[in-house]
Amino acid sequence: MNWPSSEGFDFGEFRGTQERRMGTAPQSDKDTNWVESIPNAPLIREQLRRLVAHPLFTNSKRYPVLLSYTVEQTLLGNANELKERTIGVEAFGREPDYDVNLDPVVRMAAAEVRKRLSQYYYNPDHTRELVIELPVGSYIPSFRDPPAPLTGLAVEPSLGEKAEAAPHGSVSGSLPQANAEPPYVRFVAGRWMPIAIGLLVAAFIGFAVGRTKLPTQHADQPTDLERFWAPIAATSSRVTYCLGEPTEAVDLQVKTVEDGSLNLYDVVTLARSIVPLVPRNGEFRVLAASATGFAQLREGPFVLIGAFDNPWTLRITQDLPFGFEYDTRTRKVVDRKSNRFWTLRWEVPNSKLAEDYAVVARIHDKVTGQPVIVLAGILGEGTEAASEVVFNPVYLNELLEKAPKNWDKLNLEAVIQTHVIEGHPGPPTVVAVTTW
Repeated sequence: MNWPSSEGFDFGEFRGTQERRMGTAPQSDKDTNWVESIPNAPLIREQLRRLVAHPLFTNSKRYPVLLSYTVEQTLLGNANELKERTIGVEAFGREPDYDVNLDPVVRMAAAEVRKRLSQYYYNPDHTRELVIELPVGSYIPSFRDPPAPLTGLAVEPSLGEKAEAAPHGSVSGSLPQANAEPPYVRFVAGRWMPIAIGLLVAAFIGFAVGRTKLPTQHADQPTDLERFWAPIAATSSRVTYCLGEPTEAVDLQVKTVEDGSLNLYDVVTLARSIVPLVPRNGEFRVLAASATGFAQLREGPFVLIGAFDNPWTLRITQDLPFGFEYDTRTRKVVDRKSNRFWTLRWEVPNSKLAEDYAVVARIHDKVTGQPVIVLAGILGEGTEAASEVVFNPVYLNELLEKAPKNWDKLNLEAVIQTHVIEGHPGPPTVVAVTTW
């Protein structure tokens, strides 16, 4: 199959081609009811046309093809046939016996389509449009009506109220005061969340409280670490931690927890970022990115962990001075003001990482109306290095030396570099800081 041009993807021609190839083109008026197998099929196709005509898709060859193919096959009643090999053969012209491990074109394209769909629907201009999604772990798209308009901010639950049941794919808990016995964390784990998270977080917090000097709320003057975390730690609302989920081949090469659903570097970052809540009697929940909705982020402050495995990070940072971009096969941190960028350095291509970069952000997000902290590396090693900056006062001070004195009243972003040795990130180095 020849790739459609990036400027002239013809949706109608593509649809007709797929019908003829699959033998599903209607032969008479009596056969036209095949489009009724899914409600609102015409509206879905209309929305698909909007998507593939948007710059997020028109500048690519693969992404509109994969999105259109999966949507069309679902509407044609062939959703059960949407497997990686079938898509590779039918949509991308691969040979029937091609090696999906050596040529992960479908997985890579699907992951990028998910991210671009997230970016598209994050734009307030598209909030009233029908939603097309490609769920993580599946090539079968889902369709849903646009969310009802928000009438106001979500009511923030008080600490004395009974916490609502955690949604599927989440972990929720609360932290007691840290002036007595070492704190514990009570988890209600969803199916996807390994119990190892609870053990690691509890152990990490116990170690941190017992062996390090955490900021206390009785100090006459707040430390820089306290000031940095104040928008999150001082809130009376429940804090949401949103973790990425590895999906692409390069993500799955890193250390994972149990079944690979979580990046171990992200879990370490989670543990470090929960520690500042200990002396604040903080209430929190941990959600997978796929289980996190916009309404949940409206409820209170949130922390985003991971970049390319976390669509929410890509959404929140897409218009910030420092953010993330994916150019063909190159992931990078970009400086949108000066057109600089930083990317991975490998000792052995795609297998032995030598250098990673990350973004640390402390902002007030205008779309959700909530304070946000972002700890996100290109890969997991960078994410862990970013967490060390906001956990260790020594590295945080290095960052703040490059910021104005009133940084705590501003939005702040920094780019972090770390050298990676045998899979472990080294000390973080601050390479750029901006405030606004």
